Amino acid sequence: MQRRGRRIAMTPGEIDDFLGVERTCRVATLGGSGPHVTALWFVWDGKSLWLNSLMPSRRWTDLRADSRIAVLVDTGGEYGELRGVELRGRAVAVGEVPRTGAVVGELAEPERLFALKYSGSDRMTHDGRHAWLRVTPDAIVSWDFRKLSAREGGDS
Repeated sequence: MQRRGRRIAMTPGEIDDFLGVERTCRVATLGGSGPHVTALWFVWDGKSLWLNSLMPSRRWTDLRADSRIAVLVDTGGEYGELRGVELRGRAVAVGEVPRTGAVVGELAEPERLFALKYSGSDRMTHDGRHAWLRVTPDAIVSWDFRKLSAREGGDS
């Protein structure tokens, strides 16, 4: 546990709220040429993080060979504003690859959430170049430095 970890950790409800509004995550994969980090849009359904990944990408190639993944969502400019969530687990492809829009019950909610979050619509469009990855975290670490008192905020 990091120093002050319990005091700055987000509650499950705070994690849900945070992941519900933040728009961009950083996805870390491991491939033959080493680690790779990219930015990506995502949605959180309360249990899993859903990534709509471009298939002809190093990320997709890495995850086909090794499904381990770390995802970071963070925000804040000043020390006392820093907030974030790191999720670690394995990425699993869900639905057809590439996604063309066939009915897949498990994708109904992630696609609705994604469409609302990024296009203001309740209907997902498919371009035949993306596919869904579900990350059900094995571990979640969170922090919200706003929880520190002003007196503690200056020591890092």
